[in-house]
Amino acid sequence: MGYLTTHVLDAAHGRPGSGIQIELYRIGPERELIATATTNDDGRCDSPVLEGEAFVPGVYELIFDAGDYYRRLGVELPRPAFLDQVVLRFGIADRDEHYHVPLLISPYSYSTYRGS
Repeated sequence: MGYLTTHVLDAAHGRPGSGIQIELYRIGPERELIATATTNDDGRCDSPVLEGEAFVPGVYELIFDAGDYYRRLGVELPRPAFLDQVVLRFGIADRDEHYHVPLLISPYSYSTYRGS
């Protein structure tokens, strides 16, 4: 059975993005919040964000509270912040695969890919 993991790297400071709040939504006829997590000191979640019977094919969104993270670090962000929440919409096609969605952030940019 497959599962979904994520982690955050802070490119601006060259370290893991720790303490970042994450929400996971399933996108269907209704947008449904199905999980929340917080990154640990290594920028990872302590367990998969989605697994087991809940891990089904479909469209999902991961939302990362990057602005709150940078404000906690004392980074002065404009109001409104250029990137406050980073929203990644992606699809899961195979319920037997591991989907890893890493996020590389700075106050003014981000990138992602399907990792392993």
